Amino acid sequence: MSPVIHIDPARTISRVDPRIYSGFTEHMGRCIYGGIYEPNNPNSLSDPNTGFRKDVLDVLRELNVPIFRYPGGNFVSSYRWQDGIGPKNLRPRRPELAWLTEESNQFGTDEFMQFCKEMNAEPYICLNMGTGTLEDALAWLEYCNSSANTHYANLRRANGHPEPYNVKYWSLGNEVWGPWQVGQMESQDYAKKAFQWAKALKLLDPKIQLISCGETGYSDWDRVTLKKLVSLVDYHSIHIYTVSEGNHAVNVMGPAAAEKALDITKSLIDLAKIEAELDKQVTVCFDEWNVWDPVRAPGEAGAEEHYDLSDALAVASWLNVFVRKADIVKIACIAQSVNVISPIITSPKGLFRQTTFYPLKLFATLMHGISLDVHVASPLYDGKTVPDWIQKLETKTGGDHKLTKYIDVSATLSESGDEIRVVIVNKHATDAYVVPILFGPACKVVGETAKVYEVWSPDLKDRNGWDGERVQTVEKEVSWTGEYSVREHSFQLLVFKIAMQIY
Repeated sequence: MSPVIHIDPARTISRVDPRIYSGFTEHMGRCIYGGIYEPNNPNSLSDPNTGFRKDVLDVLRELNVPIFRYPGGNFVSSYRWQDGIGPKNLRPRRPELAWLTEESNQFGTDEFMQFCKEMNAEPYICLNMGTGTLEDALAWLEYCNSSANTHYANLRRANGHPEPYNVKYWSLGNEVWGPWQVGQMESQDYAKKAFQWAKALKLLDPKIQLISCGETGYSDWDRVTLKKLVSLVDYHSIHIYTVSEGNHAVNVMGPAAAEKALDITKSLIDLAKIEAELDKQVTVCFDEWNVWDPVRAPGEAGAEEHYDLSDALAVASWLNVFVRKADIVKIACIAQSVNVISPIITSPKGLFRQTTFYPLKLFATLMHGISLDVHVASPLYDGKTVPDWIQKLETKTGGDHKLTKYIDVSATLSESGDEIRVVIVNKHATDAYVVPILFGPACKVVGETAKVYEVWSPDLKDRNGWDGERVQTVEKEVSWTGEYSVREHSFQLLVFKIAMQIY
């Protein structure tokens, strides 16, 4: 089958929420210490007043990150937030149970809020539902958001922060379903506890938005928790990571699991709302996602993945999913922001941008507006997938095999209505294609050229590093003849100027 892309601006899905390009900062490995925060950097790379790495913040700003999630992740489930406030010389050093390290508590709530301010991003706090209590959670909310003359609001003022932080997003625990989690629970037990926490938190601050702790979006945990919590939460979280197992096809086909998971989650949300007779919006906060192989980058060792071009194409495939699912995904946080399975790697002397940085930046910069319902005819992949049910669904259901197409596409119509941006990921390791792009009858491409942003390298194993960046974005203008030559194993974002005919 020869690939063909059909795009009709009249076929819209939903507005692409800029919050799908959000980030995640956990006390894990070198994400915080030695990444974002490094006082007394020997090469004067840190701000002497805040301790933040100036070069790191400058590069993160290129990604236009709207929200940062904090402080975990698994870390949060034994975190005592009170240890991370007040004079730094009085902050206790604690054993850390998630990654079996020690926590200095030199970076805490106030430092995180300052970081978000520097980044012009909104903070998103995950609550400790492992060792933490509802009293601790209410105290943290009071410290961050209250303007009253009460203990924790006054403690914030005493610590030098007179105005409330007004943190909008609060999640009810992290991966509480996981056997690796401190305070693991059964779904029914979690749902009952989270229900009581949600009621109390919204009594203290009705303006906050709550995120329930989901699993993969297609598990019974998700069904049980949504059924109980749908009336009180605003978002349901999903966590999925994909792996390569050293196989490029497995790597780039993996994000299809998230696409199917989102279909199922949307149905579970709808079912919970129907059963509860609710008329309210509940959407997905996909607050942990990325390519991560824990065998090659163990969490206990800091999870410092060194990504190659194949991983960049997998990240682009992930982002295509979020754009195509714009009706249900409103927040997504790549895990994580610096050093830990991250698009940025640092040393005391500097940093480099990983291969995954470039598709992420292009999406965050250009893929906004209205998501379009694109039809793609494409050659199909019929090999191994992880998880294996991706391929099993394709071969058994007799559908259009949308999950295992080699040509993977998303498209947006700009807010002004005069541009269409098209992302094409060619997942095939060796085959290039000439791809016709056919626009709807009321849409006309204006001009004889298209702007192209391409991420490609001859070798799928090419990486960026301290010796240079082999994989970057190349910008070019191409003559537009109605089709585009897509290289093997490549990512491209095409920008078309258009005019719409009014009938």
